Amino acid sequence: MGFKITRFGTLFVYAAIIIIPVTVVLFGSLKTMGELFANPFALPTEWSLDNYLAVIVEHNLGRAFLNSVIVTAASVFLTLFIGSLAAYGAARLTGWRSWVVFGFIVAGMSVPAQANMIPQYVQFSQLGLLNSLAGLILINVVVGIPVSVFIMGGFMKTLPRELYEAAAVDGVGPWRTYWNVVLPLSMPSIAATAIFLFVIQWNELLYPLLFIQSPQFETIPLTLLNFQGEFLTNYPLLFTGVAIASIPITLAYVFLQRYFVEGLTSGSVKG
Repeated sequence: MGFKITRFGTLFVYAAIIIIPVTVVLFGSLKTMGELFANPFALPTEWSLDNYLAVIVEHNLGRAFLNSVIVTAASVFLTLFIGSLAAYGAARLTGWRSWVVFGFIVAGMSVPAQANMIPQYVQFSQLGLLNSLAGLILINVVVGIPVSVFIMGGFMKTLPRELYEAAAVDGVGPWRTYWNVVLPLSMPSIAATAIFLFVIQWNELLYPLLFIQSPQFETIPLTLLNFQGEFLTNYPLLFTGVAIASIPITLAYVFLQRYFVEGLTSGSVKG
């Protein structure tokens, strides 16, 4: 009984920590600055979408949203494709060679992004990739491959080697084995990796802040940063931008949460 009460209390506190800030953000996006500071937890006196129109039309959030969609969609797709190929290659190797290749790729996760900022900036400047969406996509793919290989590779290693042997007996080559056999079986881990990458790359601020100078190439996190002034922050507009930016992530979790949990746990035990 005591354990149940403790668990219920812990879950209640955790839910409150999540729900209260979300409520303040949603209600705050419908208020004026004075109304927000007067009572941040109260319902708006007038339900108005003026803040949403202002951030989309006047503050370039619509273009930033489109840029984020392009960068995130392209980055996630390319990362999944390249990462799944690398994970498949590491899984097909046997013995120590498999672990060496797998470990070499995954070792990229141990390098902090801040440690590479200066050489990356210089290299992208020489390649003409600064201030472009292509540069953001490329750096997202490079940073995301170790994570994708780590998640998908852990699952692919659990697939029985008899699958590869049966495919070889049937005359199926490595590419068709990857496309027709491994990918369909790996969909739970691929979905989990896709959601994980989507959340990271949608909220990415460091590289847009480093590589982007023109407002037309800004992503949502970089545009939201502009709402914060040196002496005054327009919190209603900031909350409105946060609410809009949260829509894709919320939808992704609602529709794909089952695959996310299944994919993260599917490679934890040997099948």
